[in-house]
Amino acid sequence: MKYIFLILSLLLIPSFSGIVYAHTVDAVGEYRIEIGWMNEPVVSGDTNGLELYVSPLVDCPDISIPLECANSQKFQNGIEGLRKLLKIQFVYDKTQTITLPLVVDHNIPGKYYAFITPTVSGYFQANLVGKILETPVNLSMHPPPIAERSYIEFPESSDFALTEVITDNAKLVERITSLENSIQNLENSGNQMQNEIDVNDILGTAIGIIAVIIAIIALIKTRKN
Repeated sequence: MKYIFLILSLLLIPSFSGIVYAHTVDAVGEYRIEIGWMNEPVVSGDTNGLELYVSPLVDCPDISIPLECANSQKFQNGIEGLRKLLKIQFVYDKTQTITLPLVVDHNIPGKYYAFITPTVSGYFQANLVGKILETPVNLSMHPPPIAERSYIEFPESSDFALTEVITDNAKLVERITSLENSIQNLENSGNQMQNEIDVNDILGTAIGIIAVIIAIIALIKTRKN
């Protein structure tokens, strides 16, 4: 019985490994276009690649809209020889663009890659430009969004903790400046003429206390890492 279960498991694993994450499908003329990420979920800072599948669009007698027809089909009988005919323009925020050459997948005809290391998270646009054999192509597609790398990083990096310490210290410096201004205003006030309290002693004591607070915060942040 154990052997039967093992055999069934081995038979089922390849079918599950063929399952892909969300891909975007469209149609250009007589061809079906599909794009998606090689490794998902894709995160900023990691080198990844867009997968491009190009295959013939089979007629759909009952579906008049090409996009819906393309989505009803699976990739098969891929179109080869498009490496020099097609390019992918990767667009971020409608202002930054990079043109990526295609790399051929020699094991799957009609499948290509465009490698990239996204440095920020968010939504990107992929423009497919060139031609498929004799059919001109100028198609805008949207692959799944890129996630922020910090969401999956653990433990917290020391650089990030140091940044937090610096930020906290900067806030304390602002408070010191505010305290100095307040004391200066008191010093200039007519009501302080009869006050024998040494303003400089007050300022020195306050700054000393805040310096101790800064040291304690830095120590706590360091021990967290």
